[in-house]
Amino acid sequence: MSAPQKLLDLVETFDRNSEAYLSGQFNEAMLRQQFINPLFKCLGWDMENEQGHAEAYKDVIHEASLKIGGATKAPDYSFRIGGTPKFYLEAKKPAVNIKDDAAPAFQLRRYAWSAKLPLSILTNFKDFAVYDGRVRPTQTDKAAAARIFHLHYTDYAADWDKIAGVFAHDAILKGSFDKFADSKKTKRGTATVDAAFLEEIESWREELAKNLALRNLQLTSRELNFAVQITIDRIIFLRMCEDRGIEPYGQLARLQNGPDVYEHLRELYRKADERYNSGLFHFQKDKDRPESADELTPRLQIDDKVLKSIFKGLYYPDSPYEFSVLPVEILGQVYEQFLGKVIRLTAGHNAKVEEKPEVKKAGGVYYTPSYIVDYIVKHTVGHLLEGKTPKQAAKLTILDPACGSGSFLLGAYKYLLEWHLKWYEEDGSAKHKKELFQAPGGPLRLATGEKKRILLANIYGVDIDPQAVEVTKLSLLLKVLEGESQQTIESQQKLFHERALPDLASNIKCGNSLIGPDFYDGQQTMAFDQEERYRINVFDWSAEFQQIMNAGGFGAVIGNPPWGQKEIADQQGIKEYIWSRYPSTKGIYDLFRPFVEKGIELTQRGGFLGMVLPDIILLKDYVETRKLLLERLTIHALNWWGMPFANAVIDAATILGAKGAPQDGHMVNVAVHDSEQPVVQEMRQADFWSNPRLVFNLHLTPEKRAVLDELETCPRLGAFFEVHEGVHSGNIREELFVDCLLNESCRPLIFGRDEIRPYLLRWNGKYIRLDAVPPRKTKERYANAGNPDWYATEKLLVRRTGDYVLAAVDRERRYASNNFFIVFPKRRCELLLDGLAALLNSPFMTWYFRAIEPRQGRVFAELKIKHLVTFPLPGAVLQPVACRELNALGASRASLAGQLVEAAVPQEQILLQRAIREVDARVRKTIQSLFELPGESARLTGLMETAHATANRTGDGPLSHP
Repeated sequence: MSAPQKLLDLVETFDRNSEAYLSGQFNEAMLRQQFINPLFKCLGWDMENEQGHAEAYKDVIHEASLKIGGATKAPDYSFRIGGTPKFYLEAKKPAVNIKDDAAPAFQLRRYAWSAKLPLSILTNFKDFAVYDGRVRPTQTDKAAAARIFHLHYTDYAADWDKIAGVFAHDAILKGSFDKFADSKKTKRGTATVDAAFLEEIESWREELAKNLALRNLQLTSRELNFAVQITIDRIIFLRMCEDRGIEPYGQLARLQNGPDVYEHLRELYRKADERYNSGLFHFQKDKDRPESADELTPRLQIDDKVLKSIFKGLYYPDSPYEFSVLPVEILGQVYEQFLGKVIRLTAGHNAKVEEKPEVKKAGGVYYTPSYIVDYIVKHTVGHLLEGKTPKQAAKLTILDPACGSGSFLLGAYKYLLEWHLKWYEEDGSAKHKKELFQAPGGPLRLATGEKKRILLANIYGVDIDPQAVEVTKLSLLLKVLEGESQQTIESQQKLFHERALPDLASNIKCGNSLIGPDFYDGQQTMAFDQEERYRINVFDWSAEFQQIMNAGGFGAVIGNPPWGQKEIADQQGIKEYIWSRYPSTKGIYDLFRPFVEKGIELTQRGGFLGMVLPDIILLKDYVETRKLLLERLTIHALNWWGMPFANAVIDAATILGAKGAPQDGHMVNVAVHDSEQPVVQEMRQADFWSNPRLVFNLHLTPEKRAVLDELETCPRLGAFFEVHEGVHSGNIREELFVDCLLNESCRPLIFGRDEIRPYLLRWNGKYIRLDAVPPRKTKERYANAGNPDWYATEKLLVRRTGDYVLAAVDRERRYASNNFFIVFPKRRCELLLDGLAALLNSPFMTWYFRAIEPRQGRVFAELKIKHLVTFPLPGAVLQPVACRELNALGASRASLAGQLVEAAVPQEQILLQRAIREVDARVRKTIQSLFELPGESARLTGLMETAHATANRTGDGPLSHP
C-alpha cells in the first residue's frame, strides 16, 4: 500500500519547518490540529465526527488538556470501534524528546495498562512510538521499555504499510490490529491491571484486618469484615474521584504528612456525604434513608502507618494505576475475586483471611466475560426498549437476583445511559436541556440528575452476601460519576439543589433470593441461633419490592446465578425447602436450578429472562428444569459459549426468553460459538419436545439432525452387547504391582488410557490384587472388580475419556480399570467383537458420539455407558453375509496393528501402514453400505470424513496408527 499524498504533504511540511516546530513555541494543541488529526484521517478515522454518530459511538474521543497534579486527566485521544476503546494516543509537542525521555512513555503506559489496552501510541509527529500496554509500567523504566517499534517522521512513507496495517480503522475491523497485538504478546512483565489491583487491595485487607483486630478488641468477625470492606470502598471511591477531577487531587496523599490520619480521613468522609449522599458515607440517622447509619466505623482505631502505606501506593510515582481511565467494569472483576475470601477472628482475636468454603469447593470465583453480559443485556433490555420513549422506559425494571459484584446491573445501566443519550440527541438536544448537559468545549452528556433518575427507576439487585451488595452499589455509583468533573457536579448542585449521587438502599438489597419467610413456617424460630438466621437470610420479595411485585414482577431478570452445590448444613432444612418450594429442582441439588425457576417467577408476563448457566442444562439430567423452560418461556435464543471463564474448565450456555407459552411454530435462534465448528440456525421450540429427555442439543446442524433421524430405526448396541465399567479401585493405588505372583487373587490389569490404541492393547505390566484389604482409616474400597466372569472371556475394551471412540479386543482375558468399558455379547449377534471394534473405531461412530454429546476437544469429554448402549448398529446385524466382511476387516486391522508394533525395518513399516490405510478405507465403505442410507450416501461420507480429519488432529485419533 503506497502512502497517500496527504501523508506525504504532512511529512514535507514538517520537514520544511522543523526548526520552528522543534523550538518549543509550537505547542501540543497546534500539533494535534495541524499534524495528528490529518495523519489519522489518512488512516480512515472520523476525527471530527463528520458522520454525526451519537456521543457513545464516536470513532475518536478528544480529551481537553485538563491538568491534575501535573498530569493530564485522560489520554489525548481514545480511538474506538462501536464505542469500545481499541488504543490510546498521547501527543507531545515536537520539542519533547519522546524517543529517549522516559516520562511521556510512563504516562502513556499507565493509561493503556490501567484500561487493559494491548497497544497505544506516543507521538510528537517527529517520532511515532508504539507501546505494549500489557506490560506493567514502573517509574524506573527507560523510554524503550515495552516499546514495540519506533519510527522517525522521515520513515512514515516507506513504512506506511506498517502503520496502516495495524492502526487504520479498516485494519481494526478486519482483525489485523488484534493479530498484531497477539503476535507481540510476551509473558515478561505482563501482569494485568485487574490481577495487580486485586493483589493490591488484598494486601490492604490483610493489613487493615490485622490492625483493626489488634486495636479494636470489641469487634466481632462480622463487624471486622464490614469495617475493612467499607474502608477500602471509601478509599477507592475518593481516589478514583480525584483522578476524574471530581475531588481535589492529592487530598489522600496529603494525609501522609501528619498524625491522626484516620481522624482526618473521617473528615473527608463527612464532606463526601454532604457532596454525594451515596450511602457509602452515611453516618447520621436520616428519616429519608431506609438503611441504618454506620455508627461503627467512626469510633474505630486505625494506626497511621497502615493508612499511610495504602495512600503512598495510590499516587505517582509509586502507583502504576491511572484511575481516570480504569474502567468500572474492571473494578467489578477485581472485586468479584476479592469477595471470594473472608476474614476470620481466631480465639486470640487475631485476623486471618481465608477463602470462603463454597469458593474453595468451586475452585475459585469466575467473572462473567463482558461480551456475554453485553449479549444478554442487548437481547433482553435492548429488546424491551425498542420503540419506547424515555418516559415509557422509566417503567422498565431490571433485576439480577444474584448480583455479586454487579457486572450484569452495570452492563444494563451502561446500556440504558447510552440509549437515553442517543434518544435525546436524535429527538433534538435543544428540547432536553434538563436531561442533557454540555460543559464548555466538551461533548454532550446526560445530566447527573438524569443518570440518577435512570438508575433509581430501572436497576435492582439482590445478593445474599452483604459485601457483594456494597460492591454493586459502589460500581453503579462510580458509573454515575463517569464523565463528571468538579465543575459539572457543582453546577448541577446549584441548578437542582441536590447532592450528586442517589442512595441505592431501596434498589440493591441483601437477602437470600430463594428463601422467603415461609421457611420458618412450622419450625421453632428460636431453634435457629442468630448466626444461622444471618446465614439463611430470608428475603420477602413482596415486602421488599412491593410496588414491582404488585405490578406483576420485573420487566427483565438477568444474571449468572450460582452453580453447583453450596454446602449448607442439612439440619437447617435448606435442601428440603428448595425442593418443595421449587418443584422443578427435585433430584440433583444444584443452585442454578431454583434460580431459573425463581427468575421466571419474578419476571412479569411478556418480560424477559436472560441467564448464564452451565451447559449441562442443555444435555444432561435436569429434564424438569428444561421442561419448565419450554412450558413457561417463549425461548428467543439458546447459545453455547464453550469455556468463557478465565482459568476455569467450565462450559457455559445462555438462555434468553420472554415469559409466556410460545405460539405454534415459534422459532428459536440457536448458536454454537465454536471457532472450528460454529453452528447458527433456527429451530422450532416445539421440536425440543420430540425427545424423551427434552435435550437441547445445539450442536446439531440440520444436516446432522437429518442423518440422526434416519438412524433412529437402527438396532442399538445395548440390545446385543453387555456394557460394564472396569475395576473401581477408589483413590488408592497400592494394589497395583509391577511384579506379582500370578494366581487367582493377582491378575494382569489394563490400567491407563495410554495402553489402548485403535484395535490394539499394550499392557504396561501392572497387576491388581483382588484380596487386598484397605487400611482402617480409609473409607475407600481397594478393588470393586464386579463379576469375574466379565474378565474370563474375550471382550472389547472401549476407552472412557476423550472426544472420540477408541476400542480394541482383549484376547488375553485381562482385568481392566474403570478407565475402560467392558463389552461382550449378551445374545446371538452376527456382528462379532472384531466387527464391533471396526465399527466403533470408525470416523462415523466418532461423528455419532460428538453429535449426541458435543464436548469435542473439551477437558471433560467422556464416553458413558448411556452413550455406548445407544450407539446404532447396522440393520444387517442379523444377517451373517452382511456382517462377515466387517468382522473380517476388524480382525485384519487388529492383526496389522500388532504387526506394525513389532516391525523394525522401515520398508516393512511403510508396507504395513499402506495396508492399514487400505483396510481403513474398506471399513468406511462397508459401514456406509451396511447402514443403508438411501440417497444420503454422499452426505454421510462427508460427515464421516470431517470427523476423521478433526479426530486425527490430536495425533492418536480413531484411525491413527499405533
